[in-house]
Amino acid sequence: MSGDGALKGLHVLLVEDEALVAMLLENMLDDLGCTVVGPAARLEDAQALLDNEEIDAAVLDINLAGEKVFPVADRLDSNHVPFVFASGYGEAGLDQRHKAHKVLQKPYSMAALRQALVQEVMRSAAGGGPKPAPGQKH
Repeated sequence: MSGDGALKGLHVLLVEDEALVAMLLENMLDDLGCTVVGPAARLEDAQALLDNEEIDAAVLDINLAGEKVFPVADRLDSNHVPFVFASGYGEAGLDQRHKAHKVLQKPYSMAALRQALVQEVMRSAAGGGPKPAPGQKH
């Protein structure tokens, strides 16, 4: 499958602790024309990649071996980097401050991944960022 114009060449941080899922997601991102940064299986590894690599977007597994990925999400938010969450629990694993971000329910298709990333990247490019969750100021 050819890459999507909106995603082609983007450096996408991949944070996923399940090796097989990470490999599948890496292949999907590659097929979409992205340059994969990572994958990072631990919170510390993801933080190090943020410190040392160019990141244009990210896909974040919410639960990394029992640790929540929210410190990475907070850094991405503060730097206005678009991202999506991935979780086997859907939005149930999200805390209130991150409810505005798209959550991909595992397992998900490449089409769902592409759509979610394109939406976040386009919204970010338009200066919109994530929409605030109900009752939350942006």
